[in-house]
Amino acid sequence: MNIPFNKPFLTGKEAHYLYQAVYSGKISGNGIFTQKCQTFFQERYGFKKCLLTTSCTDALEMSALLMNIKEGDEVIIPSYTFVSTANAFVLRGAKVIFADSYSDNPNIDPSLLDALITEKTKAIIVVHYAGIACDMDAIMSIANKHNIFVVEDAAQAIDSYYKGKPLGRIGHLAAFSFHETKNIISGEGGLLVVNEESLIDRAEIIWEKGTNRTAFFRGEVDKYGWVDLGSSFLPSEVIAAFLYAQLENLETIQDKRINIWNTYFEQLLDLELKGHFNLPFVPNYATRNGHLFYLICKSLEERTSLIKHLKNNGVHAVFHYLSLHKSPYYQDKHDGRALPNSDKFTDCLVRLPLFYELSESDQIKIVKAIIDFYL
Repeated sequence: MNIPFNKPFLTGKEAHYLYQAVYSGKISGNGIFTQKCQTFFQERYGFKKCLLTTSCTDALEMSALLMNIKEGDEVIIPSYTFVSTANAFVLRGAKVIFADSYSDNPNIDPSLLDALITEKTKAIIVVHYAGIACDMDAIMSIANKHNIFVVEDAAQAIDSYYKGKPLGRIGHLAAFSFHETKNIISGEGGLLVVNEESLIDRAEIIWEKGTNRTAFFRGEVDKYGWVDLGSSFLPSEVIAAFLYAQLENLETIQDKRINIWNTYFEQLLDLELKGHFNLPFVPNYATRNGHLFYLICKSLEERTSLIKHLKNNGVHAVFHYLSLHKSPYYQDKHDGRALPNSDKFTDCLVRLPLFYELSESDQIKIVKAIIDFYL
């Protein structure tokens, strides 16, 4: 039987909460389950304001609106990331300035940022790849020096930490994903975190189609109307109900996924020490949250052969992002700088199956297939 790359995990309460939501008489957004989910994040991680969205992409688009990104602005992002990280700002007319990764992990290299900042730079968007923190002290120091925003693209980073601080609580804004490939899921779904106090009221307005409807329902205004730009970013109660069942089991899910991550690392470490590939690098300021496990092969040809070998052994492994600075859409807009580390991860990174129900015997099978390929 083939081992899939991903399999969505159900805790058992999803259908029960969906039933409650459907028969509550309110299945549009911002109901009881939406409030439960937002409160969960605010209380567990100390986020100042949380707003559920229909995707992490929507949360990033909200952040672009909140920062008043407009034509002519520049936004710095890593090239090695999913297209949504860039799209959210390009949609507002911004020019994306791509930064390279570290040589030993895909996160953005802060030492490159100062040289990329101009008077047009409005924000730095950092991506915590694989749930492993970027060097946030270095990044926030640069941003504060230049008086620009930092947005944490924390799509993969739920329940992961930087020097004891939860990822998503450090930047001015943050975006999380609950896509079915993530640790905590709702099929599609996301979360905007607003840590900058001055942006909170406006975030609610943007979230509710540019109206002050949320303030109206709290009794803060006697009628509501169109007061700003916005869109329909809030998800239905159906999505929120599913998500809440997952959040109630966060610790159980995390423990299992981190155990799988640790097993991969321990079982494959000998091959890394022999120089066959590189395993994920976790800096001493970061934690790993068991989101994904990867290997860095020596070449594109080797990675292609490894993926084919695993497929022939009933294992579905995948590669990941393609450098955005070389994408068909953006390559002629890029300033021409070489980004060798991003290109290396594009060509050489391979992701192994990692999901809650991955059995011990299946993981042994995966590891054995990798060992057989290299030895």
